[in-house]
Amino acid sequence: MRSRRALRSAGALGLLAMTATACSGEASRLGMPEPISDQAERMLKLWQGSWIAAFAVGAVVWGLIIWAVLFHRKRSDDLPPQVRYNMPIEILYTAVPFVIIAVLFYFTARDENYVEKLSKDPAVVVDVTAFQWSWRFDYVEKVGGQDKSVASVTGVPVAPNAPAGAKPVLTIPEGQKVRIRLHSNDVIHSFWVPALLYKKDVMPGYTNEFEFTANKTGTYEGRCAELCGVDHSRMLFQLQVVSPEQYKTFIDNAKAKAAAGGVRQ
Repeated sequence: MRSRRALRSAGALGLLAMTATACSGEASRLGMPEPISDQAERMLKLWQGSWIAAFAVGAVVWGLIIWAVLFHRKRSDDLPPQVRYNMPIEILYTAVPFVIIAVLFYFTARDENYVEKLSKDPAVVVDVTAFQWSWRFDYVEKVGGQDKSVASVTGVPVAPNAPAGAKPVLTIPEGQKVRIRLHSNDVIHSFWVPALLYKKDVMPGYTNEFEFTANKTGTYEGRCAELCGVDHSRMLFQLQVVSPEQYKTFIDNAKAKAAAGGVRQ
C-alpha cells in the first residue's frame, strides 16, 4: 500500500510540474529564444515535438522500471517465468524503436525542406559579406537584368559590450520574404541571429543562401558563430525588422544619397 501511495504521489507531482511548465511561455520553448519568423516558428515546434517524444519514451521506460522494482521484487529462490524466444515481444522490441525513428525522421525532413526552401522571386535580397572582423550588408535589386547594390552598410569590429549604435545594422521589412546570400573572402564564419533559431556557415568560394519572413518588428542581436580568429568575439551586428513603409523609406534615402554622389549608409 505504501508503495502504491508513493507511486501515486510521484505521478501527481510530475503532472503538476508539467502543468506549471506549460503555463509559462518561456519554459514551453525549452531554452529557445522567442521566434520572430515563420521558419523559426516551424523549428520551435519541431524542437518541442522532439522533447514531447523524448518525455513520452522516458515515461514509458521509467514506468516499466519502477513497476518492476515495486511489484516484482525477489520473494523466493524460485526462478521467475522466462520469456526468452517470445516472438511477439521480441518483434515489439524491434519494431517500436524503428517506428519512433521513422516518425522523427519524417517531421525533421519535412521541416528542413520548409526552412531551406528558396522562392523564385523574394521581395528583398541582401548580400552579406563576412570579413575579419565585421560584416557588410549590400541590398540588391535588379537593374537592367543585373543585380546591383542600391544600399550598403559596412561595419567595423566592436567590443562585446559596445552600445547598439556601434554595430552594423541589417534592416529588413516585416511580412516580406527576405533572401540572405552569404559570402566570405577570408575564412569560414557563421551568420547567426538567435531570434531566427537558425545559423548558416559563411564559406570562402561558396555562396550559401537562405530565406525567412519576419513577423515581429524590433531589433535583434546577431553575431558570428564560428571561431574565426583572434577578434571573433567582435563580429557583432543587429537585425532590425521594420514596417514595409519604413523599409521603403530606408532604401529610397540610400538611392537618393547614391544619386547625389554621397556616401552610402
